Amino acid sequence: MLRSTGRLLLLALAASHLLLAAAGAGCEPSGSLRPSRGHSCQDCCKAGQAYPTYRCSPPVSSSTRAVMTLNNFDEGGEGGDPSECDGKFHHNSERVVALSTGWYSGGSRCGNNVRIRANGRSVLAKVVDECDTLNGCDREHGYQPPCRNNVVDASQAVWDALGITGEEVGEYNVTWSDA
Repeated sequence: MLRSTGRLLLLALAASHLLLAAAGAGCEPSGSLRPSRGHSCQDCCKAGQAYPTYRCSPPVSSSTRAVMTLNNFDEGGEGGDPSECDGKFHHNSERVVALSTGWYSGGSRCGNNVRIRANGRSVLAKVVDECDTLNGCDREHGYQPPCRNNVVDASQAVWDALGITGEEVGEYNVTWSDA
């Protein structure tokens, strides 16, 4: 009987650990954005299409999984308005990133470096902006949909330092951590 009870307890503990891990690792959509008007660029919002929005991002660890996307932080680039952290545009030769809303954490990472790892390489990049997971499809956001909750939106310089051709790939699986 004790052996059977021990197994049940072990199974219950394992199951509760998995549920807690799933709850912590998951970040479910908090709603959706459905624009009434679209825009003509290739990656822009489409009228009537629903785009999920998020208030959270997966937990940050020493090796947080993310999707790296390419952003043009220059004035007139698809990034839209100036960077949230400093109100400035940044040259694509600078190693800068925008983090999904949950990771951006209300600006608490502004000006800090994060370490991005991919392709057997590692690079430091400065957080200058938020990749907004709640809003989008407007001029301020370059008519782009809201970001997903697991995005590191990086300048061309970050892609180059990691030896990845961003324009051909578009997205790349990376890990990142606070530096």
